[in-house]
Amino acid sequence: MSLKHTCKALAVAAALVLTIALPAHAQDSGTPAADAGAADALPSAPAENPALAEAAHTEEVNNPYGLSALWAQGDLVARAVLVIMLIMSASTWYIMVMKLIEQQKLYGQSKDANAKFWTSKSVGEGVGALKTGTPFWYIADRGVNASQHHEGTMVEQIDLNSWVTMTVNRAVEEIQSRLQGGLSVLATVGSTAPFVGLFGTVWGIYHALTAIGISGQASIDKVAGPVGEALIMTAIGLAVAVPAVMGYNWLVRRNKTAMEQVRAFSADLHSVLLSGSRVGHNG
Repeated sequence: MSLKHTCKALAVAAALVLTIALPAHAQDSGTPAADAGAADALPSAPAENPALAEAAHTEEVNNPYGLSALWAQGDLVARAVLVIMLIMSASTWYIMVMKLIEQQKLYGQSKDANAKFWTSKSVGEGVGALKTGTPFWYIADRGVNASQHHEGTMVEQIDLNSWVTMTVNRAVEEIQSRLQGGLSVLATVGSTAPFVGLFGTVWGIYHALTAIGISGQASIDKVAGPVGEALIMTAIGLAVAVPAVMGYNWLVRRNKTAMEQVRAFSADLHSVLLSGSRVGHNG
């Protein structure tokens, strides 16, 4: 009996050991499985598409505002302001280019006059050596005619010195007036273009605020766009005015240099005509 009880006790003890050991082993072996399952599940998460991400970064925002929108959405007054400033800008650049060409020609004619006129044997021969229609030819021709046709006319009562002086000075003033032609346009554009642009800005802001008030939406995207679009008018006005002012000052300075050469030539011619030197015939 004791042997049977002993075997039963061993069997019961073995069963208890197995009962306790199996769940622990199952728990230890289940944890790596769960970790492995979790590890397998992580790569299966949806990853971001590189192509879509690149497209999102490179996608350009469509700007509904700008010069094209300003012209398309502007009323008659806004378009008229833009056209006026365009005409101002075109006139400014045209005048600056033409005056620059005219001044360059005058500089070349001054060198030609100094090389040909003063090396001639007489004033008349010198006039014939100059190119017809140039300012220096015009001054010399007027001076020679004044000295040759003084006697026997109604101007004979005027002293020859005074008559020749008045004639030469009048010719110089005509040349100066011709050189200054068009500069008043640059001065006008430079002084008025910013105010024309400012008027366009005020007009555009008024209409933008009116449209915002009617729509009842005063968010930043509804205000910043139209108002910023209206401010383009001021920028255009400044872009028109600045070249006009700078071009005016530059051309005036070049005109001063050119007129110094013209006056020097006329003063020398005046001295020659009154010195009793040979005048000759200019034909």
